[in-house]
Amino acid sequence: MSGLNVKYQVIEHQHIFQPEVHFPCCHASTICRLPDQTLGAAWFAGEREGAADVAIWFTKRECGNWNKPRKIADQEGVPCWNPVLYVIDERLLLFYKVGKKISRWQTIRKESNDSGKTWSVGHELVPGDYGGRGPVKNKCIILSDSSILAPASTEDGDWKCFVDITEDGIKWRKSENVPLNRSKLNGTGFIQPTLWQDEYNTVHMLMRSSEGAIYQSNSKDWGYSWSPALRTSLPNNNCGIDLARLQDGELVLVYNPISGNWAARSCIAFCVSVDNGKTWSEPEVLDYIPYDKNEEWAEFSYPAIIAEGKDVFITYTWKRKTISFWQIRIF
Repeated sequence: MSGLNVKYQVIEHQHIFQPEVHFPCCHASTICRLPDQTLGAAWFAGEREGAADVAIWFTKRECGNWNKPRKIADQEGVPCWNPVLYVIDERLLLFYKVGKKISRWQTIRKESNDSGKTWSVGHELVPGDYGGRGPVKNKCIILSDSSILAPASTEDGDWKCFVDITEDGIKWRKSENVPLNRSKLNGTGFIQPTLWQDEYNTVHMLMRSSEGAIYQSNSKDWGYSWSPALRTSLPNNNCGIDLARLQDGELVLVYNPISGNWAARSCIAFCVSVDNGKTWSEPEVLDYIPYDKNEEWAEFSYPAIIAEGKDVFITYTWKRKTISFWQIRIF
């Protein structure tokens, strides 16, 4: 940590919907600016994570308030997981996982041409794939050469991170896996990466880990190959993270600043880097309940973040009962 003093202003903070009105449990949100310039959010919800009734739900923020959420993707008898929203050429894309076992996930793609009012039929992102191609939790990024990278990972025994590469959101090419020395690991590895590209066209990846810290890998060839994963100074509780790059190059990371494998998911916070991720400010707390175990009633987790100018828009799971939303301006 750098000791950087972050100056910021909270523009908006609200829950996207009232807890337990629409479903008992929700998790793993995603947020994006839609083609009609409203904000859109999605998440999975049902009886509990992994239950057969778990589906993908969606809402839009209009005139300062979030609309009533509605179900936009489901598969009878099979749970849905980890939606990701992304806009390509005025088309709103939805990626999500389906499967009873994480190791056998299939990635499904849907498309909307009217900012989420109606959706196409779902199709496999990569026909015949089991394990999970395409974005696994966090948003895609567009590179300076106009290619699009999806941060991906699989959980079939050992955890592995990579990216999927596309120009149109339809045809995908898989990168090499991030190299790591498994003999030095205590746990299963790394998943659910988040990405950014710097001014020198290097692509960087931060990863959730089983090792008590966030790990990093870098690519000098537009995401096709990756440097060996290295431990950062940032703690990780083996829970999701996400990052956004501001227009001036500052990075904003949202995470649980707690070290451990399956450790507590309270508090949740953000920190800022002004030197391309070399050092980070002290965490600024968004939500906190003083409890040292991972329990749903004290859980704030799985953040998503996007940036516009100096503003960031953040969503995350709030006690598995609703999704919390923040708009924060970084000075």
